[in-house]
Amino acid sequence: MATVELRFSALPEHVRTARLVAAAVARRAGVDEAVLDEVRLAVGEACSRAVGLHQNGGISAPVKVLLIEEEKQFSIEVGDEAPHAAPGERASGDAEETEEDEMGLAVISGLVDDVEVSAGEQGGSIRMRWPTAPPATLLA
Repeated sequence: MATVELRFSALPEHVRTARLVAAAVARRAGVDEAVLDEVRLAVGEACSRAVGLHQNGGISAPVKVLLIEEEKQFSIEVGDEAPHAAPGERASGDAEETEEDEMGLAVISGLVDDVEVSAGEQGGSIRMRWPTAPPATLLA
């Protein structure tokens, strides 16, 4: 299992770099070329969400992105350090922020079939997975 870790300051201009790195590592891992645009868009959305959470919460810690190459799948985990409300609790932000957050998660869910969202007082993460082609088919 190979892992690439990317950390960047919570600034919108770094989201583009995260998208480019994610697409390059996904391509190398064997993710189908037809899916790479979805990878870029989903990573961009997840990173933009994390940047927004950090900026709104006054958090100076970097956004963390893990790109994990496994035997039959490629995973990307985008982590933030913003405290999240427990399920059923009202988020501390205003309704507009909550709506934007939910919209971002809906976009990611529409792009990626296998998504896990976790959140707690110490931060949250979005883990997205895509299947990879067996190495033999990559050479053909």
